[in-house]
Amino acid sequence: MVDDKSYQAEALIGQDIEAYLAAHEEKTMLRFITCGSVDDGKSTLIGRLLYDSKMIFDDQLSALEAASKKSGTQGEAIDFALLVDGLAAEREQGITIDVAYRFFATEKRKFIVADTPGHEQYTRNMVTGASTADLAVLLVDARQGILTQTRRHAYLVHLLGIKHIVLAVNKMDLVDFDQARFDEIVADFADFAASLNLVPPLAIPISGLAGDNITDKSPHTPWYQGPALLPHLETVELAEDAAQNAAFAMPVQWVNRPNLDFRGFSGRLAGGTVKPGDKIRIVPSGKTSTVKEIVTMASDGTLATLPEAVAGQSVTLTLSDEIDCSRGDVIAAADNPPLAADRFEASLVWMDETAMLPGRAYELRLGTQAVSARIQTPKYAVNVNNMEHLAAADLGLNEIGVVELATDRPIVFAPFAESQKLGSFVLIDKISNATVAAGMLHFSLRRAHNIHWQAVDIDRTAHAELKGQRPKILWFTGLSGSGKSTIANGLEKKLHANGKHTFLLDGDNVRHGLNKDLGFTDADRIENIRRIGEVAKLMSDAGLIVLTAFISPFRAERDMVRALVPAGDFIEVHVDTPLDIAERRDVKGLYKKARAGELKNFTGIDSPYEPPEAPEIIVNTTELSADEAADAIIAYLDKN
Repeated sequence: MVDDKSYQAEALIGQDIEAYLAAHEEKTMLRFITCGSVDDGKSTLIGRLLYDSKMIFDDQLSALEAASKKSGTQGEAIDFALLVDGLAAEREQGITIDVAYRFFATEKRKFIVADTPGHEQYTRNMVTGASTADLAVLLVDARQGILTQTRRHAYLVHLLGIKHIVLAVNKMDLVDFDQARFDEIVADFADFAASLNLVPPLAIPISGLAGDNITDKSPHTPWYQGPALLPHLETVELAEDAAQNAAFAMPVQWVNRPNLDFRGFSGRLAGGTVKPGDKIRIVPSGKTSTVKEIVTMASDGTLATLPEAVAGQSVTLTLSDEIDCSRGDVIAAADNPPLAADRFEASLVWMDETAMLPGRAYELRLGTQAVSARIQTPKYAVNVNNMEHLAAADLGLNEIGVVELATDRPIVFAPFAESQKLGSFVLIDKISNATVAAGMLHFSLRRAHNIHWQAVDIDRTAHAELKGQRPKILWFTGLSGSGKSTIANGLEKKLHANGKHTFLLDGDNVRHGLNKDLGFTDADRIENIRRIGEVAKLMSDAGLIVLTAFISPFRAERDMVRALVPAGDFIEVHVDTPLDIAERRDVKGLYKKARAGELKNFTGIDSPYEPPEAPEIIVNTTELSADEAADAIIAYLDKN
């Protein structure tokens, strides 16, 4: 029922809106999710919380009042039923197929609740909602008990580092508030929690529809001695409260320089507190300085200084020294900075319909950092039913596993168990820009700390000057039978005759030695090109003009090799021969075997080829002979 405090709040709004907003602003905020299997009552529970808190949206409140007046009924049942119907309608429109966020407040605290879908195919959406949550309300239908999706969501909640879990055994009214049934479900979940080394969560018997143990203790469960759900949500410790006890760290989002007299570094504190005069260290560069001022935006739009900033606050720091610091760096306590490394073990939740490709380069985003990362074949996948470790060649949609990954340069991190902000990341497909996975870092691999780059005096430039040429990688790509090897061979002969120092890496020849352990699956093709790319880079560092003739079917791997050498030193040559022409040539009889089903994963037949989008050179072998094509490439090199 509506209490006096709700009317007092409305009166305060009418009398002094600024006083109301100030009081509201001082409240702490709890972010939590509702999760569990399909039809366990998540939306109904949220509807009950919204209704009982009386902080529902204005348009919903107006609709409830209008409906009540029209029906001539002012009872609680009709109001709540309408609100639940509204949530159901939104779910039908597809809102909770993504993540539906609701905002409400009580006298003690503000709340953001994420209503996450229970369907297995939308596990990625549950991960999205949980990624910023302080608490998870895991619902269980009292009639159904613990299901596979209940275990999956519980495991993900644990994996994502959510410290506070409430096991809400819902629909207790449909089992006559049977204590034995409640105890059975709690014991079943406790066994599962033990396999995760998870502290048994607070378990509450509830009825979301009837309101039992939601805001007040229910008379239907005299045997239950714990708190109701909402009072627990109002008093549970916030993650940011705990984060304030950690060491100070702030990922830099941008450098703020509105004029020549001001240079600040803006970001949100991932942990700890900071004050003017504190000594800081920039990671990974290691440069040190002292905090001069903490600047924020005042309510009137002017800049204001703060005596202290705490975890969760977004501020701008100015420093006493002019030191190099940019987006992606982390400003940290000088005596307790986070680590930087480039090889890690991590848990990974795969969220894309296309399976993970070991060896492929994905973009890894951790906080404000963005780097290229490669994933190795999983150590194991996890069976969420019994936590068994399973052998796995890759990870498919909604699968969870433990992997090793390597980044192209060191990143600043903390183990996820110590810092969610510095220990969680997402992987982005470089071609589609889709988010394909979410991950949690366990630790850096020891060899990452033991291996250091050895500086040498005779570098790429010195090798090139001795040979009197600029190193290049001429990367020939195209379908099998397009003429790559023939053109590359003719081109090398012409360059050699002109006194150039060259080396030709041919796809078939390399598979007799360096890559003889690789097959033709997508993962093996990726590893094939990775190895060749590294070899080609080393040869170009030696001052050579390197020619490579590989189908290299995937853009991502060709782009990876391009990124290994200075701009302008990678020249992509697309030998553009139509499939029907290449198949008609079929010098080695490979197309015939592929069509007969005797040769699997053959590019152009049952394995894709991604043509270059902007190659430096296009060679059309239906118009040019191999000799003419080689001359055209030399003309390009002379011009450029």
